[in-house]
Formats: sequence, structure tokens, C-alpha cells
Amino acid sequence: MNSIIEIKNLKKKFGQKEVLCGVNLNVIKAETLVIVGPSGCGKSVLLKHIIGLMKPDEGEIIIEGKDIVKMNQKEIYTIREKFGFQFQGSALFDSMNVEENVGLALKENTFMTQKEISNIVDEKLEIVGLHGVQKIMPADLSGGMKKRVALARSLATNPEIILYDEPTTGLDPIMSDNIDELIKELSDRLKVTSIVVTHDIFSAYAVADKVAMMHQGKIYFVGTPTEFTNSKDRIITQFLARTNKNVNSK
Repeated sequence: MNSIIEIKNLKKKFGQKEVLCGVNLNVIKAETLVIVGPSGCGKSVLLKHIIGLMKPDEGEIIIEGKDIVKMNQKEIYTIREKFGFQFQGSALFDSMNVEENVGLALKENTFMTQKEISNIVDEKLEIVGLHGVQKIMPADLSGGMKKRVALARSLATNPEIILYDEPTTGLDPIMSDNIDELIKELSDRLKVTSIVVTHDIFSAYAVADKVAMMHQGKIYFVGTPTEFTNSKDRIITQFLARTNKNVNSK
């Protein structure tokens, strides 16, 4: 089993509230792991720990054999180069056009020429199915296009690992399906390791090689989508019943 990320006994408190209560999780190289669970169970907090945006109170986050919890800020910046991060709200800069947004990390962190950056931007936009949008401003993009531009930006540095925080939030069902297909295609084509946090159980099934469910600040279940669906565990069946009820009521 070739783990690219190992999380051991991760704990995090905010005031008196313990959000992560001893998380243990292995992420296998080149697989897509989807993390599900009720709102407030710590999914997004866990994601921010993996990329070093938050520091735990206890525990280890081992990425390719190195514990980032023990790293200084400079070392974390170096390890972060392995990652692409898809923020929930896309997080595009309104004052920059699409080309400038996608090429930002290359401009800030490399010695590439503008021509070299433009070529990479064109390539990444092509991968996410966007052509000829380089000069468009974010305000003129649809919600789905913003998600794709943000994904192109996360691909610009050729990451080994992509983290997605609620990638289909706010999208209609058709556009959600398109984003799911894109995540799956990128995983198959580029062989990147993907971690997807989502409340959308249909998206989870569409993209996941494995599903991890969080419950009360811990990883409660890890298995295939089929194993998750067929589980007779009371907490899992209640979660799935509640999720399906919420979907059907919309």
C-alpha cells in the first residue's frame, strides 16, 4: 500500500470545542479519496491541516515520509508546491483576468517568461475545457466556469496532490455532473492524488475510489463507495438516509 499522506492521531481545538478528536487516515498515491460527513464534523478543517494552513494541537501529518507538523514556514511552502487547492468559492482575484489568475503562482514563484507562462495557462485551460477565455474577467464568468478556471490555476504548477473543498457547491445538477466528470478525468489522465471534501453524496459516488466518513471529529469509516452504500452500520445508514432526504426535498 503506497501511502502519499498519513495522518496520525490529529487533534485540534477551537476554544473549548474539539473539532478534530484523533483523526487517523491514509491516502494512497493516485487514488481519489472523498471525505463526507455532517456539517461541522471537521472536513474542511482537516483539509486545511493537510496543506499546512492550520497547525494541529497534537498528531502527525506525514507527506511522502516527512511530518509537516514539525516543519517551519519555509519548509511548509516547499511541500505546498506539491499541492493544488480548489477553494469552495473558487477564490479568483476580481482585478485579474483569467490568464492572470491561472498564471499567478508561476509569475510569483518561478523565473518563467511571460510567453512561457501564457503557454502553460493555455494548456491548463484546454485541459479543463475552456478555450479563448484568457482575457475575460471573473465577474463575467458563470459559476461553473469560475470553478474550471480555479481548477486550471491549481493545475498550473503540475501538482502531485489536488485538494477540493466542496467543488460542486452552488452549481446546478448538470454543471455539478460536469465538474465531477472533470475531477475523474484529471485523476485518470494525470494520475494525481485527489482528496475531495463534499456534502454531495452523488458527487462522492461519481468520483471516489474510496470514501472516508467523518463522525464526531474522527474518521468513522473508510471503504469503497459500494461498501459505504451497503453498510448496515446505524450511523452510516442514518447519515445516508438524512442526506437522501435533504436531496429529495430540494
